[in-house]
Amino acid sequence: MIRKTMTIAEIMRKNPKSQEILLKFGLGCAGCSLGSVETLEEGAKAHGLSENEVDDLVELLNTDKLIS
Repeated sequence: MIRKTMTIAEIMRKNPKSQEILLKFGLGCAGCSLGSVETLEEGAKAHGLSENEVDDLVELLNTDKLIS
């Protein structure tokens, strides 16, 4: 299960397919050095996403289509 308190690196290790979803939300964090220390929520908010958008992102990252 993906949570907004996980780092981008943790999410990518858990499921590399998540990069596609992150990019759709404007987060190129997969290749960013901050991805290893910044949480999904921190990164998303730094890129201007609202709390609702962060919640939508987490929900999408946890869909059956994405989880391998």
